[in-house]
Amino acid sequence: MLWRDGIYDLIREVMPMQGGLSIERMCLLARVSRAGFYRFLKVHVPREEVTEVRSAIQQVALEHRRRYGYRRVTAELRHRGMQVNHKRVARIMREDNLLALQPKDLGASGNSSDPLEAYLNLPCRMRLNSVDQLWVADITYIRVQGEFVYLAVILDGYSRKVVGWNLDRMLTSRVAAEALESAIDLRRPLPGLVHHSDRGVQ
Repeated sequence: MLWRDGIYDLIREVMPMQGGLSIERMCLLARVSRAGFYRFLKVHVPREEVTEVRSAIQQVALEHRRRYGYRRVTAELRHRGMQVNHKRVARIMREDNLLALQPKDLGASGNSSDPLEAYLNLPCRMRLNSVDQLWVADITYIRVQGEFVYLAVILDGYSRKVVGWNLDRMLTSRVAAEALESAIDLRRPLPGLVHHSDRGVQ
């Protein structure tokens, strides 16, 4: 058993420079089981390495506003010097709800029946002179002890203070909606407040 672990460890070490050899071919040449090698990897790959890969995927996906699919994210990670498999990237993106958002086709007229259509960019026309005229929303992710959580924040455009926030393990519309609800409960704004965010689905 120890000799087999030694071979698996050797295969793991040469993986970044495997060239034209696939994992399957390397296992065949070393006369060890490919399934056994993957089981070995699951146990022996440091948790920190898994977290680093997940962090890099999160960063690329969010930098490109979730317009990159798993193939483009994989290519970007390889360009940055990381040895990653596209299936692993796809799995992590699916688990973290980071799969690319498909743009809606507005058709020839440019009109959409989508209830989530974009509105005018009102903040660029506003002159702020008090709080609760403009709230600006955004979402980011935070790495904590081997996992990620998503933080949705609402800032007051005038004071730049946080007026609402929500933390969640999943990147869904709920994280943004609950941040907005917490801000409304706390501030009780008057009608006319503008809530501004980017055009992400959340």
